Amino acid sequence: MNKPQILIVEDDNAVANLISATLETQDYAYKRAATGAVAVMEALSCKPDVVLLDLGLPDMDGVEIIKKIRSWSNMPIIVVSARSEDFDKVSALDAGADDYLTKPFSVDELLARLRVVRYDGDRLGEESSTYENGDMRIDYSAGCVYISDAEIHLTPIEYKLLCLLAKNTGKVLTHNYILKEVWGSPTASDVSSLRVYMATLRRKLEKNSNGVQYIQTHVGIGYRMLRITNK
Repeated sequence: MNKPQILIVEDDNAVANLISATLETQDYAYKRAATGAVAVMEALSCKPDVVLLDLGLPDMDGVEIIKKIRSWSNMPIIVVSARSEDFDKVSALDAGADDYLTKPFSVDELLARLRVVRYDGDRLGEESSTYENGDMRIDYSAGCVYISDAEIHLTPIEYKLLCLLAKNTGKVLTHNYILKEVWGSPTASDVSSLRVYMATLRRKLEKNSNGVQYIQTHVGIGYRMLRITNK
């Protein structure tokens, strides 16, 4: 399978060079953009497979770029930013980003995030083609999630988290287990990112199910998919 073409949107030349060199070692094709305007133009004309997006650009905020791209495309967007506050992560994810990597980052972590966002059919080993719990239904063959037959848009990371929890309904999954299954290698710094993804996932599920709680938080331990019986 051919590796995807990456659009690097970064105005810091040193960081852009690091990312470029990293991609070259793995035989990824890539293009670069140093401003938001050029990034949007490249996304429209070249239609990259993945966008690596810095938020602090000279001409516009990265969140605005996410919204512009999302108005016409679902191409995967990984934010690579020095902004580490949960507010910034939630804003980017709510705007439509698929993943969020905080600077400084390791080369291995960047490559791992790229592998995750290219989720293209690995359904975590489900034996059935669908999963039903209360009014929620996961169609694994289509990669879609529905609540009361209305499709819910999830990012690839949110979808993979939901599938992992669904596969283990009723079981408490620890932070480390989830990080290992979804990102490949658990680190303490990733727990805060996991909390952000789980918060956006829960908000989407509860918003579209009139407040039904599908996911329970076990403080300091992890998360559990609840079995909903009042369908």
